[in-house]
Amino acid sequence: MISRSLLAVLAAGALATSVAACGSNNDSASGGDANLSGAIPVDGSSTVFPFAQAAAEQFMAENSGVNITVGESGTGGGFEKFCKGEIDIADASRPIKEDEEAPICKKAGISYSQVQIANDGIAIVTNKDLKIDCLTTDQLKSLWNSKSKVKSYKDIDAKLPDTKVSLYGPGTDSGTFDFFTETINGEKGDTRKDYQPSEDDNVLVQGVSGDKGGLGYFGFSYYEQNMDKLNLVAVDGGKGCIKPSKESIQDGSYAPLSRPLFMYPAAKAIARPEVKAFLDYVLENNQTIADNAKIVPMTDEQATKAKTDLTKAEG
Repeated sequence: MISRSLLAVLAAGALATSVAACGSNNDSASGGDANLSGAIPVDGSSTVFPFAQAAAEQFMAENSGVNITVGESGTGGGFEKFCKGEIDIADASRPIKEDEEAPICKKAGISYSQVQIANDGIAIVTNKDLKIDCLTTDQLKSLWNSKSKVKSYKDIDAKLPDTKVSLYGPGTDSGTFDFFTETINGEKGDTRKDYQPSEDDNVLVQGVSGDKGGLGYFGFSYYEQNMDKLNLVAVDGGKGCIKPSKESIQDGSYAPLSRPLFMYPAAKAIARPEVKAFLDYVLENNQTIADNAKIVPMTDEQATKAKTDLTKAEG
């Protein structure tokens, strides 16, 4: 007679074998490579983070031997780690700074490539109770530049609410901060100091949504994920009031606050099969990943160029 304890052991062994077999079958069915293994550290832009996280989760579901970690220290923070050799891929919401970051990478012997992976528009948002429908780029500058004396929104335009200004925006390590200040205020880094900064866009969402006088800016995907909590402000760049959307961002009509998003793989990293496979996967499944991350995908033309750029990077 077989004892109960022995039966339990046999049953557990059978169950483990069954689970392993199922896992193996799933990998095979999903097109994953059972031979791929290794760790891929990724960090950088908080705007790119939802896309990178979605890509990592989808890829790891098909390739269980690969572990991808995704951080969001901001574009500048990501490049700092990248140029120290601490990560394989830097996520960026702006190109690498040729006069600052690129020389650091070069000195450290780190070569890299720039590959577009999606699009973004910087969303201007207010608290649900703060009714501001549209702002011109000149009005945004008068509100946000370092010499601004605006205390109430009515100071910008008499038609706007007489509500005390309470501002939220990215910190100085953010590529969104660099892009917005240069595009709107005319000089990178030029901004008023009396605002609530954070490298975490979720913190900015919470700040604006919880402050009756709150106005802020961040990547469009974070508005899409929280549209029930926020009011989206249209921007007039000279051709009328236009709100960011998938269409207006892709065709550039949401001007001047539309921009491309990037991944920067290190040359040494991309030589590893798991990193190459991940980046190939990102571009082959760009539309699905973008949809899952609620981020604006590339156009067909952009996707074709990105694949060409990646092929060159892979050598």
